Amino acid sequence: MFDRQLRPYIDPPLNILGGHLAVSGVSANAVTLTGLALGLLAAAAIYVGVFWLALGLILASRLADGLDGAVARFHGTTDFGGYLDIASDYLFYGAVPLAFVMHDPATNGVAGAVLLTSFYVNGATFLGYSVLAERRSMRTASHGVKSIYFTAGLLEGTETIALFIAFCLWPGWVAELSWAFAGLCFYTAISRVVLAYKVFSN
Repeated sequence: MFDRQLRPYIDPPLNILGGHLAVSGVSANAVTLTGLALGLLAAAAIYVGVFWLALGLILASRLADGLDGAVARFHGTTDFGGYLDIASDYLFYGAVPLAFVMHDPATNGVAGAVLLTSFYVNGATFLGYSVLAERRSMRTASHGVKSIYFTAGLLEGTETIALFIAFCLWPGWVAELSWAFAGLCFYTAISRVVLAYKVFSN
């Protein structure tokens, strides 16, 4: 929901820093994989209960996730780069809730499983919409220049990162936050299905 509103503020500094990385010879794919590695390290920190370290690693991971696009725009975007980026994002988004489940399965197990299911369904509606939009040559730059079509939703990347930050700050509330976020995530998925019906049914 807030991704589009934040983009005018975060893109300029990311483009500057990404340009410096690109000039120094760093590839966009290397930045993507670095961000994924940091995210998986955050999940490991969560599993062992070092939440302050996990928080820092999550923020560093998402910084890299923003920088890879800036580097790619400097070098020239590729289809594989976009593919690697979205695959890495989905692994990160699954690893963090899973780590909280593994850290305290008795408390977080059911809520975490429901949250991951909502991510799965929401991701399917997002990617399915993108495939159909590509077939119809639909284009949008509302979320920046992307390799795939991005549809807006109630919950997007900004809200999910805010959830993960809240998890790290208040680990005792992971289950309650997961239930609430999962409900909103299912709503987002359903609204995207309705939108797809209106746009693609004929």
